[in-house]
Amino acid sequence: MDFSKRILLFSTAYRPFVGGSEVAIEEVVKHLPDVFFDIVTPRFGRNLPQLESGDNFRIHRVGWGWPLDKFIFPVSGFLHARKLVKENDYNFFHVFQASQAGGAAWLLKFFHPRIPLILTLQEGKDLNSQGSFVKFTRKLLIKKADKITAISDYLRKYVSRIRRNAPVVVIPNGVDIDNFCRDFSYGELSVLQDQVGIRPGERVIITISRLVPKNGVSDLIKATAVLSEKRKEPVFKLLLLGEGEQKSDLLKLAGNLKIEDKVVFIGRIDHSDLPKYLKISDVFVRPSLSEGLGNAFLEAMAASIPVVGTPVGGIPDFLKDEETGLFCKVGNPEDIAQKIEKLVFDDSLRKKIISNGRKLVKEKYNWKTIAKEYAELYNQLS
Repeated sequence: MDFSKRILLFSTAYRPFVGGSEVAIEEVVKHLPDVFFDIVTPRFGRNLPQLESGDNFRIHRVGWGWPLDKFIFPVSGFLHARKLVKENDYNFFHVFQASQAGGAAWLLKFFHPRIPLILTLQEGKDLNSQGSFVKFTRKLLIKKADKITAISDYLRKYVSRIRRNAPVVVIPNGVDIDNFCRDFSYGELSVLQDQVGIRPGERVIITISRLVPKNGVSDLIKATAVLSEKRKEPVFKLLLLGEGEQKSDLLKLAGNLKIEDKVVFIGRIDHSDLPKYLKISDVFVRPSLSEGLGNAFLEAMAASIPVVGTPVGGIPDFLKDEETGLFCKVGNPEDIAQKIEKLVFDDSLRKKIISNGRKLVKEKYNWKTIAKEYAELYNQLS
């Protein structure tokens, strides 16, 4: 097949890892079949092939298959990319996130200044509280990029503070509408409820996130304890989908609060299975301390699950209080519990938020629409 464009793309993580950036790359590649992508990423594991090919992409995993691969990627990724540049004619370089992949892209741009560099910012951490070295390298990349996309207005403003009149546009992440809007049979949902220990009549709170401090999971566990103390009936259960450095501490916290029977650690599951877990839940909550956008919120909204979030980072781009979700206070378990109660027991508000949220996601956060925005961006730079 003759491809309209060839793009050299950098990402600090990719298949089989799943996160906001990884899903975004997967969807853009899938929805732009006439564009060929060479994707350069650290190898991480020896079980992962160094080269993986598809209809319009090749994944180049660089390194020995060790965790160290990530930290040396600015150099190893750059060296591998230079070989690819000698072998192929690229229309652009495109890097997702100003992390280790950003270092490799910056070096390549330094040696090939005539090839346009696109930077996509997906960062969800509190950018201003990060270390000086991280902020310095991110600024270098922002100043070097020919075009910048940000997944939220919060990140767009951050770019504009660093580089006045920066060529930046907002292109959000999206949702696989067909996957998250699909329905399941009563039998399928009943089997899953039995597997995770949900009994008839219990109300289910769900969060889907890495178990790290920025996602406020400890505050959500404390909010579940508040609900359990306040209400004996109905029983509230909390499903935690994800893994992370805080898991052992969170297990201890649930035990100390004597709600270990009400907090279910599901762990990491396949992304395609998320809709089923959402469908057995009553409310999605992520009381984030910082957030680039928050794709998990959008996926819950697509699945007709009302959401509670904090007014930080990119969340206000899509969450309008009492319209498409409810805001809770940062670091306040009592307020989180109050907002959960409101969504569970105020039926008219719940229906309104579900309807508005699903409509918003279908109209604005559909991957088909977002892929077209990337296609337009690529055409502008041609």
